[in-house]
Amino acid sequence: MDTEKTLDYLCRGCAEVLSRDELKKKLASGRPLRVKLGVDPTAPDIHLGHTVALQKLRQFQDLGHQGILLIGDFTAMIGDPSGRSATRPQLTHEEVLTNAKTYQEQAFKVLDQDKTEVVFNGDWFKNMTFTEVIRLNSRVTLQQMLQREDFRERIEKSHPIRAHEVQYPIMQGWDSVMIKADVELGGTDQLFNIMVGRDLQKEEDQEPQVAMMLPILEGLDGTQKMSKSLGNSIGVNEVPGHMFGKVMSVSDELMGRYYTLLLGCEVAPEAHPMAAKKELARALVARFHSEEAAARALEEFEKRFSGRDLEQAELPSFVPSLPLLDVITAGVEAYLQCFGQTRSRGDVRRLVVQGSLQWKGAKVIDPKAMLDLSQRGILRLDKTRAVRIA
Repeated sequence: MDTEKTLDYLCRGCAEVLSRDELKKKLASGRPLRVKLGVDPTAPDIHLGHTVALQKLRQFQDLGHQGILLIGDFTAMIGDPSGRSATRPQLTHEEVLTNAKTYQEQAFKVLDQDKTEVVFNGDWFKNMTFTEVIRLNSRVTLQQMLQREDFRERIEKSHPIRAHEVQYPIMQGWDSVMIKADVELGGTDQLFNIMVGRDLQKEEDQEPQVAMMLPILEGLDGTQKMSKSLGNSIGVNEVPGHMFGKVMSVSDELMGRYYTLLLGCEVAPEAHPMAAKKELARALVARFHSEEAAARALEEFEKRFSGRDLEQAELPSFVPSLPLLDVITAGVEAYLQCFGQTRSRGDVRRLVVQGSLQWKGAKVIDPKAMLDLSQRGILRLDKTRAVRIA
């Protein structure tokens, strides 16, 4: 591809690029660019939301550029305050390093390992003297830090901002100086941090990095960003059946966004929503596991819900207790625990009242009804969820 086509290809799917002209100039230089993606291993697994940026980094790699996967072993101990209404729980360095091992393994499900340079920001931060830390802090003003939208909101709501949180954008910016990044990838909530990096690079007489901002993928709840701590995520390492089932629980409205951000294509206008969602689930399982695993997951789903052959399907099971609403609640929890989701007791009651519940093929709409649970059977919670009462 020529420079203009390459530029269009790399900018496709980005929410914002600062700036496109700067990126074009860097590409035209003909040298491999150093493209940074920083990750803080605050949990042992990565989810589909992380893969949006990983896929963009892979595009750069496929064009011959150097991917820099920066493991924030020091920044993770602070916790990125971006988009947070409260201070993150602090982790020990040992916990972070343990998480970093699985983070790297899972990241290479997307990245080309041979074209990835893995660096830890602890390599420079752990050797900094307190004097050097003070000098680095002197390069930014408190007014700059408080321009962050999430900080302003917390101040307005009288929520505390800990002094160590203000360090985070400075540390992320210094990372870019240390690795001489040409481009930094991040979600739209990372813009402030990346722009700090540009400022620090200029002060160090480096060519400032291009900020490539990527859309943030919503989680299974359809509103908040995908996050394991919020219980709305789909992990890349989840077993095929669970991954398939979670994708099938995505709303029809959100499905189109998953197609765009995760598959890089649009839903076919003529496609039936259920068929389109099955293809989305199949494609994602195939990407992170295998085509064979995807075929088995689809077959199992069809057996459970499309073929109605629930007696032969592998279902979550539980031993019931009375009264009925407690039975249903336990059944919902047994199902959802397999997929890392939760529902309130009110949600469970609505399942009954709206007519979603079926016991042995018969609809039950009275939360106070008594069921004969002396024999095992299938408790259908709605069109796509069922559990086996043992």
